[in-house]
Amino acid sequence: MRAVSTRTFNRRSHRLVEWTANMKTSDKKAGELWRHRMSRRTLLRGAGVALTLPWMESVNVFGTTGPAEAPRRFATLFMGCGVNYHHWWAKGGGATMELGRSLEPLANVRSKLNVINGLFNKSAVGVGIHPGQTGNILSGAALQKGAVLSGGISMDQALANHFASQTLQPSMVLGCEEPTTGYHETNFSLAYSSHISWQSSTSPVPLEIYPSLAFDALFNNRGNLRNISVLDRIMDQAKDLSRRVSATDKSKLDEYLTSVREVEKDVERMRSTRSRAEEQSRKTGKPALSMKRPENGLPEDLREHMKLMCDIIALGFQTDKTRVATLLLCRDLSGLYYPFLNVRSAHHGASHSDTSEDYHRICHFYVSQLAYLAEKLDSMPEGEGTVLDNSCLMFLSNMWSGSRHDSTRVPLLQVGGLSGSLRTGRVLDYTDAGDDNRKLCSLYLSIMDRMGLEMDSFGDASQRLQHL
Repeated sequence: MRAVSTRTFNRRSHRLVEWTANMKTSDKKAGELWRHRMSRRTLLRGAGVALTLPWMESVNVFGTTGPAEAPRRFATLFMGCGVNYHHWWAKGGGATMELGRSLEPLANVRSKLNVINGLFNKSAVGVGIHPGQTGNILSGAALQKGAVLSGGISMDQALANHFASQTLQPSMVLGCEEPTTGYHETNFSLAYSSHISWQSSTSPVPLEIYPSLAFDALFNNRGNLRNISVLDRIMDQAKDLSRRVSATDKSKLDEYLTSVREVEKDVERMRSTRSRAEEQSRKTGKPALSMKRPENGLPEDLREHMKLMCDIIALGFQTDKTRVATLLLCRDLSGLYYPFLNVRSAHHGASHSDTSEDYHRICHFYVSQLAYLAEKLDSMPEGEGTVLDNSCLMFLSNMWSGSRHDSTRVPLLQVGGLSGSLRTGRVLDYTDAGDDNRKLCSLYLSIMDRMGLEMDSFGDASQRLQHL
C-alpha cells in the first residue's frame, strides 16, 4: 500500500476540528473547549474514508450533553447441523460455572455467558430436515416449499432497519462458506440452508464471504482507494489527536490503530488472492466460487478465514460503523473439511455421528470462534466496561442432534450484557416450560426490547422470554 503525500492528504481531507494555536492539554479550560468542539460522532477523515474513534475518556465520542452512553450491538454466529450434545452442557453460574468439554473455550468469559437450553422454533419442527430447519432460524416464520421463496424478515434485519439512520452500515452479513443452490429432497430450496439473514419474506441478504470485500465495505474502500492504506489517509489527524488527548486515551488510540493495521495487512493478502481467482475465472469461464480453496480466492486455512471475519465484526462494533452482524460460520449441509482437527469427514457427514470424538472436536472449534470474538470485544475498554459488556453475541445451530435431525430444541449460547440489561453468568433451562414459554422468537423480542426496538410480536411469539 502506498502512502498519500501530506499535500494530497490536506487537499482531500475535511477536518472536523479547528485547533487553537495556544491550546495546552494541561489547561482545564482548553480541555473543556476541546470536548465542546468535538462533533456528535468523532471521526478521523481522509481521502474517501471516515474512521470512527473508539471510546475515549477525554473525547465525547458518542456525543451527548451528559455522560456519553455507549451503543448496544448484536451479533449472531451460526453453525449448521447440530452439536455433540454429550458435551454441550453447563452447571452452576458466574465465574465458577462448570462447562462441558465443547464449551470449554468460553472459560475466560463464563461470567458474561448465558447457556440457554430448551428453546425451539416451532415452524422448523416436523416440516422436513435441513432447509426447513434453517431458513427461519432468526425469523420464526413458516417457510414455503417449491420455486418461490417465502418466509419472514429475520430479527437481525429488523434491528438493522431500526439502526439504519444511526450507523454508516446497517448490518454486516458475513459467511465462511459459499451458498449452495438447487432443491433438497424435501422440496425446500437450498437457499434456506445457506441464509439465516432475510431482508424480507422473499429475499435473503447476500452473504459476503470474501474478507477483503467485507473490509472494503466497512471502510468505504472503492476503486483505487483499495490500494491506499486506510491509516495513511487519516494519519495526520490521528497524530494531531494523539497529542491532545490524555495519556490513557493515547494508549487506546495507538492500540486501536495497530489493530486496524493488522487486519488491513491480512485483508491485503486476501485481496491479492481474490484478484488471482478472478483472473483465473476469466480465463477458464468457470465461476470463482465453484473452485476449491484457495483457487477461489478464499483463505486456504479455514481458521484464518473465521478469525479475520471475527476481526472485521469487532472493528465494525468498536468504531460504531455498524451495530448488527451475522456470521454464517458454516451453512446447513456444510461441506467444510477440518484437516487441522484430524477429522476426515466433511461437516455434514460428521454430524451424523454427532456423539463422536470427531464431532466434539468440530463443536469445540466452532465455540472457540465465539470465544475469540467475545474476548476480543472484552479487551476493548468502553465507558465503565468493555465493548462486550455493551453487546449481545448469540451462537446457535439449527438442530440439537444431527444424527436424528432433531430441532425440537436448539443449542444456544449468549455472551455480553447489553449495557447491564441482560443478567449473565447463568444456565437457563426452558425444556419443561411448555411450548408457549420456550419460543426462540420470545428471546428475540426480549433482545430487541433491550436494543430499543419494541414490537408487539415477532415471528410466532407475542410474549417475552421469562427469566431473561
